[in-house]
Amino acid sequence: MPSEIRMKRIQDQIKRVLTEILETKVNDPRLDSVYVTDVSVDRELDYANIYVHALGGQSLAEGILDGLDKASGFIRYTLGQEVQLRAMPKLRFYWDETPDRADRIESILQDIREEREARGVDGDDLTSESDEDMDDEGN
Repeated sequence: MPSEIRMKRIQDQIKRVLTEILETKVNDPRLDSVYVTDVSVDRELDYANIYVHALGGQSLAEGILDGLDKASGFIRYTLGQEVQLRAMPKLRFYWDETPDRADRIESILQDIREEREARGVDGDDLTSESDEDMDDEGN
């Protein structure tokens, strides 16, 4: 079994080469806006879990995953030409919802900021009130 450092290097190399393959060598129009968000390889190097996302969001997920499954043989073969491993792991593609969740969290935070601005509450006001409660010695 490879060390953790070697595993990280393998995962990074697969991610880099896979991104290049998707951009330049795969001709499926469903995969035009796909980008790889993460790659994790199991300790035995049997499987590589590849997490992808697209600019179109969740609505494109089914078509993209279907296109990646159809092209997985070609992608695995091409990866094997570039990544020097004794045996290339089997590729499993998953939709990564992290970017959608991050956008949702950011919009919630933006709504909170706008509410505070509308009420006239500023983050600095909260710290100055607590400073007023303390005496000269910080108690």
